[in-house]
Amino acid sequence: MADLSIIRFTIAEDPPARLDKALARDVPEEAALSRSRIAKLLAEGAVTVEGAVATDAKAAVAAGAVVEIAVPQAAESHMEPEAIPLEVVWEDDDLIVIDKPAGMVVHPAPGSPDGTLVNALIHHCGDSLSGVGGAKRPGIVHRIDKDTSGLLVVAKTDRAHQGLAIQFEKHSAERHYFALCHGVPDPNDPRLRGVKGASFETGSVLKIQTLLGRHRTDRQRQAVSFEQGRHAVTRAKVIEAFAGAALVECRLETGRTHQIRVHMAHAGHALIGDPVYGGRRKLSEKTHGARAVTLAANFGRQALHAASLGFTHPATGEKLRFDSPMPPDMAELLSALRG
Repeated sequence: MADLSIIRFTIAEDPPARLDKALARDVPEEAALSRSRIAKLLAEGAVTVEGAVATDAKAAVAAGAVVEIAVPQAAESHMEPEAIPLEVVWEDDDLIVIDKPAGMVVHPAPGSPDGTLVNALIHHCGDSLSGVGGAKRPGIVHRIDKDTSGLLVVAKTDRAHQGLAIQFEKHSAERHYFALCHGVPDPNDPRLRGVKGASFETGSVLKIQTLLGRHRTDRQRQAVSFEQGRHAVTRAKVIEAFAGAALVECRLETGRTHQIRVHMAHAGHALIGDPVYGGRRKLSEKTHGARAVTLAANFGRQALHAASLGFTHPATGEKLRFDSPMPPDMAELLSALRG
């Protein structure tokens, strides 16, 4: 039988109507148990109220009731550790910040069962992983696409995972991306004024606000909608303009799958190299020169880099911010665009 730690506490005054909500409110903070984890423990019969096993999450509970939760020691993850080199930007007992290269998948999936960032982190962190959700595994709080490079933070403990997840859910974490796109987002462009969901804010910042959901026919793609889907907001500011292309800084207010790529394409400024949303757009050799045209045509991924990441440390309360330099492939294309 797995080793158990017993968490004992008393329900405070004016408890919520449901047991699971009362437990989530009153469980000691140091236990680092999320509501979803509590729900799982309830279903497993690991919770007692006044000595009786409680499994009904909707049950009522009275103030003053004594609760015990038997939390099993974190089990070994089913995912295998792999000795894959990592660019570690920051690491402590609670979290780790990685500068991910393009081409690396974040989490194992049917098409990518191994060779992922999670496999690499399980190997790198070893016994320092105290467990997330009952397993010794890193807690993925946010993701970036396989072929997007740059920064992401990963939790090593349940406490850090909860604290970071709240920040990303409330959009208080800062995420800035650099992208190279076709065309120049210009507030004086009459075409853009006709794009639904697109507007300009002070400082010539392009704001794109739509719903995002699965494409109707291609389930691997995301699509803009104004009827159903998840709320999504992207802001893009031109950092450097060229004839027919631009370096833009994109800021995420929300973090949906493929959000920047889909939104920029919706606005008519698809990212250079994007194999899914970029269409067949090409740079002009007459405008940019042969080198830039060749590099853009052969760019093996979407030209998108997660350049900065900021958040509050979930354990210490310290404000942290990290920056990642432009990766070599994007820097080379940018240099060619500059001529």
